[in-house]
Amino acid sequence: MAENKRSLFKEFSKGFIDENPVLRLVLGTCPTLAVSTSVESAVGMGIAASIVLICSNIAISALRKLIPSKVRIPAYIVIIASFVTVVQMLVNAFVPTLNEQLGVYLPLIVVNCIILGRAEAFAGKNNVLASAFDGLGMGVGFTTALFCMGFIREFLGTGTITISLLNGGNALFPAVFGDNPMTIFILAPGGFFVFGMLIALANFIAEKKGKKAAQLHSCKACPMFETCTSGEKEAEEK
Repeated sequence: MAENKRSLFKEFSKGFIDENPVLRLVLGTCPTLAVSTSVESAVGMGIAASIVLICSNIAISALRKLIPSKVRIPAYIVIIASFVTVVQMLVNAFVPTLNEQLGVYLPLIVVNCIILGRAEAFAGKNNVLASAFDGLGMGVGFTTALFCMGFIREFLGTGTITISLLNGGNALFPAVFGDNPMTIFILAPGGFFVFGMLIALANFIAEKKGKKAAQLHSCKACPMFETCTSGEKEAEEK
């Protein structure tokens, strides 16, 4: 029982630093850069993606012995798309402001490589409970990375933090830069700069723990790497 608890905790905690999907595996970069211009949209995307990740991991793990290997990827996408549709409908019904902020990136959770990657690398090979903890840990890691990026970019780019869902659009504290915030941080160059600095920090922490730095120059960090390369080899042989 104690070993089982430690194993589940390990599956949950690995998504924070050791295998953080954004800062260590460098997955989901497009939505990360696009929605992290504010804390509200960043956290909203993180929570929505986490719900889909947890639910799809559970469903795929429960059905893993019933899904034929040759059609597993299309089957995974159908399952993920179903949960994304439900989440999008709930967000549109109860938090329409957030739905407008996230725009097209909310339905595009379907093709988020973090979710499909966890389905292929973990949920399709492990039991339901372990898959649920894996999804929860990766979701928390994804949301944490988005929050850090959103906080830094919004704070430096606008001089304050505004969360309309909590206080009707009023700033949480007065602007610290007056009328001269560093607007570049809410633009694409600032996003890439903050993203790079956070990856460097994650690499520093990982190396202190004896882990390797994230490999940004190849696809080897992606959980789908083996599937993609095997497909390419089969195509070449034919």
